[in-house]
Amino acid sequence: RGRDFRVVDTGGIVPDDKDFIPAEILRQARVALDEAAAIVMVVDGRTELAAPDLELAHLLRITGKPLYIAVNKIDSDKQVGLEGDFHRLGVKELFPISAEHGRGIDDLLDTFIATLPPAEENPNHLTTEDTKVTEKTKDNGGTAQEAQTAFTEEPTTDVRRPTTAPATTNDQQPPTDLHDQRLPTEVKVAIIGHPNVGKSTLLNQLTGTSRAIVSPIPGTTRDAIDELVERDGQRFRFIDTAGIRRKGKTHLMAEKLSVVMARKHLEEADIALLVIDATEGVSALDATIAGYAHESGRSMIILINKWDLVTTGQKRAISQARAARIQDSKRPNDQNLYLQRLRGALKFLNYAPVLFISASTGKNVEKIFPLLEEVARERRKRIGTGEMNRFLKTVDFERASVPMRQRVKILYMTQANVAPPTFILFTDRAVQLHFSYQRFLENQIRHAFGFVGTPIWIKNRARD
Repeated sequence: RGRDFRVVDTGGIVPDDKDFIPAEILRQARVALDEAAAIVMVVDGRTELAAPDLELAHLLRITGKPLYIAVNKIDSDKQVGLEGDFHRLGVKELFPISAEHGRGIDDLLDTFIATLPPAEENPNHLTTEDTKVTEKTKDNGGTAQEAQTAFTEEPTTDVRRPTTAPATTNDQQPPTDLHDQRLPTEVKVAIIGHPNVGKSTLLNQLTGTSRAIVSPIPGTTRDAIDELVERDGQRFRFIDTAGIRRKGKTHLMAEKLSVVMARKHLEEADIALLVIDATEGVSALDATIAGYAHESGRSMIILINKWDLVTTGQKRAISQARAARIQDSKRPNDQNLYLQRLRGALKFLNYAPVLFISASTGKNVEKIFPLLEEVARERRKRIGTGEMNRFLKTVDFERASVPMRQRVKILYMTQANVAPPTFILFTDRAVQLHFSYQRFLENQIRHAFGFVGTPIWIKNRARD
């Protein structure tokens, strides 16, 4: 129809409900109503009108915005008569529709598009809560809220970077000339973790909005919530996913679907922010969630949230093993000790940088953006074939702890892909690389070229 617009689906609104979640949904919906160019109120055509429907219609009418009533579940002509009772809402524009079958949607679209302001006057994107956003336009984005003063008493990051590079000769070009580190137009960042670790609070801090409902009740977020932030010309789309539970702990169908959708959004992202509760320590569930991201090839940054509660003594970091708890009790605020425990529990994420933050106060949240830019570049780094093979000659494979019968001779190697970096080895025989051999080579590649925060995939094939 030649118009771009964005549709925001709010949570169900019950005006008189004073419970926390319904009240927060209403508060977020008011933000959307203030910024909306038009409002569509959806009612169930197969149920009778109730007092909340009448009160909500009144609240919407007094906004002065164009208002339309969509009477849903009118699936056939036999049910069209059901719409008559809804004229009591006092809204002239009333449309019988079937959202499931698409019936009547065209008439609704044509009517409210005609009332939208000209394209150049179209309001900024809407922000509301508990939403599934159908995006039909380019988002204007938002700005990140200024974070508070960073921790100063101890280092807050642990970024694994190469210390030395392989020797080069005069006829070699500098490695940076062969690296393709251009960032994509939009970097998708999924915020993952188990329930109640502070993912929604972190999203609000990163975007400078109250985009997500924050509640101490685990499982508050069910649908993925996304927000676009533009910073120094680079756009980041942050996606707050539902907390991932163990399979045996998800009983309701809504919970099961939210976990499935969380993993789906994770696999569509470029980078995953793994949020860990500092007061709970690294659990087996944290390792499982991290494994999902690692195996799907997502780059990773580990965020230790609620560290302010540890440094102020309100809570202590909890380790999983009894001996570790005893040692931690002697140095409860030691970040280096905490990092040592974390690296031991998440050995397969030795490439992921670690940042200690407080999502509730905003401390160190501002440091996430430089890390995101660095990891996004590393994810798209490309090494030339010539440089890779010069590097290969410097590697002493005798140091790899691999049985002799499972060793292979690597003839040459090349980088076949980026995001994640994928290397192809051409060997003298068709055998699967031993795990130790592959890990040794990966460590050597990281030592020489970096690839901070991103997994490396290594494949091998026999020379024809």
